[in-house]
Amino acid sequence: MIGTVAAIERGPGREMAALMVDGQLQDILIDPRPDDSSPQPGAIYRGILDRTPKGMHGALVRLGNGQTGFLKETKGLAPGATILVQVSTATEPGKAAPVTQRLLFKSRYAIITPGAPGVNIARSIREEDARSQLGDIAKAAMKGADSELGLILRSACREADAQDIAADIHEMRQLAESILSETNANEPELLLDAPSAGLVAWRDWSDPDPDEVADHIGAFEAHGVWEAIEALKDPRVLLAGGAWMSIEATRALVAVDVNTGGDFTPAAALKANIAAARALPRQLRLRGYGGQIVVDFAPGPKRDRAVIEQSLSAALRAEGTESHIAGWTPLGHCEIQRRRDRRPLAELL
Repeated sequence: MIGTVAAIERGPGREMAALMVDGQLQDILIDPRPDDSSPQPGAIYRGILDRTPKGMHGALVRLGNGQTGFLKETKGLAPGATILVQVSTATEPGKAAPVTQRLLFKSRYAIITPGAPGVNIARSIREEDARSQLGDIAKAAMKGADSELGLILRSACREADAQDIAADIHEMRQLAESILSETNANEPELLLDAPSAGLVAWRDWSDPDPDEVADHIGAFEAHGVWEAIEALKDPRVLLAGGAWMSIEATRALVAVDVNTGGDFTPAAALKANIAAARALPRQLRLRGYGGQIVVDFAPGPKRDRAVIEQSLSAALRAEGTESHIAGWTPLGHCEIQRRRDRRPLAELL
């Protein structure tokens, strides 16, 4: 199918959402299994600061129900302090959930930012008239708010109705003010659930809006989502010209191996490496891989590294997830650090 489709499937106790563009899977969101009680990204807790593990820069935070978070920024905090924290990234099995005190209340059009005052409008909205109008909407909607509450207006505001934007800001502001008042109790507690897959899809797949929203039983089957998910179970990813790369996760890192296939011409390695660099960020996102990524590009002269790195950097920027290229090892491997923004797909299926 030509066009963009957001497909939603609902199973026992959880939701799944897929974004298909011209018949190709561009994003996949799956709620954790109903029996998975681990803290999920976006959830907000009232926590109790616990001990600082020896040799670690940070402190453990009791979240309640036997759950523990790990907070890096502990300056000015003492053990026993009651704090509000938000799960920032996916929790690895057997480890404490990464948490932050920098809370974000995110919706389709607005993000409320406690502790980061001011109004910011998405840079993608460049028209001065539109920015001025959005500024007026923001000023009216935030009137009377605490001076420490900030607001970001997202790019989806570009085509949105003014009343819808104002209502979204008001709803997020009310939610933020309600949560921020929950620091008086002395017991850890979950204050705000992590958003479901369907909610994240509605919130984030809005610029532009999909051509079709398929929210019905069999939506994944009708739009080829299950077939695309099945392909993601295979470590091998085919590239142009018969080249391919293999993507495999280990406990310590994600290993990527690039091969030229049956092409042994002098330019084969560079072509395969550029194709892999462009395709890799999307594959990492769909498979839910983050942390340390080590890429063994096809052998080639060192002078080609600048071209490969340029292609990889551009693809990582377009992907949007916080990532950076750490450099090249003495053995010629390229190291990437990518934020763990979701659980690995294999753990959710």
